[in-house]
Amino acid sequence: MGPDVVHLSLLALAWVAYGALHSLLAAEGLKARVAARFPGAVPTYRLGYNLMALVALLPVVGLMAGHPGPWLWRWTGPLGWLLDGLALGAVGLLVVGPATYDLGEFLGLRALREGRAEAVDLETFRISDLHRFVRHPWYALSLVVLWTRDMNAARLVSALAVTAYIVIGSHLEEQKLVARFGEAYRRYRERVPSLVPRPWRTLSRDEARLLQDSKDLH
Repeated sequence: MGPDVVHLSLLALAWVAYGALHSLLAAEGLKARVAARFPGAVPTYRLGYNLMALVALLPVVGLMAGHPGPWLWRWTGPLGWLLDGLALGAVGLLVVGPATYDLGEFLGLRALREGRAEAVDLETFRISDLHRFVRHPWYALSLVVLWTRDMNAARLVSALAVTAYIVIGSHLEEQKLVARFGEAYRRYRERVPSLVPRPWRTLSRDEARLLQDSKDLH
């Protein structure tokens, strides 16, 4: 087994370990156990989770940078310009997108400020303009950026790992959303695709508003 294969295998295992840790820390069961045994840690759980996810990503990025492997393809000419434009557009939407989210809740700052006693997210069900086209716009835009880049071996392994995690993670996340928002989210899921937009499966602003105001929300 050559050194490139060994390095790429280690990188793949690192991504698997990162995904497993990320999912474990986000699990409702673990949050409940932490709240029961260490109630004083509850207000810092979300913030700590985000910081740990960031720190745990560093060795994975280090493996990518240290052993990139050979180039597999590089986009050039008009196609390269088109893909760069798509990537820039996706980055722009990723920058603007957080305005539609409760960032204080997402980052864990609100829970810390309020001294929250339960390790639960309190974000409300909001259908932003981006959410009218796909249920997970941040994931979808991240995939656009990911797959429009030039690919060496390490990037390809990472792109495949991140894509798999996004597909699996979005499914697990939706189980929580259905449990939390009930029939309103089920109807939303029936109307709007998960990651790939389809012109015939979108919501108008009025339809989105009606779903948000649904009596089934809780």
